[in-house]
Amino acid sequence: MRNWNTRAETGTDVPTIRDIDLAAFGRPAEADLVDALRADTSWIDGLSLVATDEHGTAVGHALLTRCHIGDVPALCLAPCAVLPAYQRTGAGSAAVRAALDAARGLGERHVVVLGHPEYYPRFGFTRASAHGIGLTVEVPDEALMALALDADHPLPAGTVRYAAPFGI
Repeated sequence: MRNWNTRAETGTDVPTIRDIDLAAFGRPAEADLVDALRADTSWIDGLSLVATDEHGTAVGHALLTRCHIGDVPALCLAPCAVLPAYQRTGAGSAAVRAALDAARGLGERHVVVLGHPEYYPRFGFTRASAHGIGLTVEVPDEALMALALDADHPLPAGTVRYAAPFGI
């Protein structure tokens, strides 16, 4: 496994991140979502992280934006994407870890993710329903996960309210 460099996205990364999302997901929905989130009040500078190759080119991306669990401010991890040629190399994990570290550095306390239940537990995510956290839409119970970034502030119970661009 490689050691990946990570950094916050810059303006010059915007088209590359769009390309990463298009290549990783094979459809425009996630790339369009990232573009919409950049224009939304849920965007937090410094919480869109990229993993770069040895030339400094972004090959992976992880994004955290504002959401709420009930009335408690939290972050939503989505989307996370890696160029297909770099998948399973640790680039995505590096971007996710960098994003979570950046969130801790900003004093954020809670993160939710709707994703693969085999992937996200490696970062400390656990089943959200075990903490009384749910959604207003039906999803597989094991796919909604949550993480407390600070042990002194346990996860609150409540319904996740995503930023408007998510449409949930």
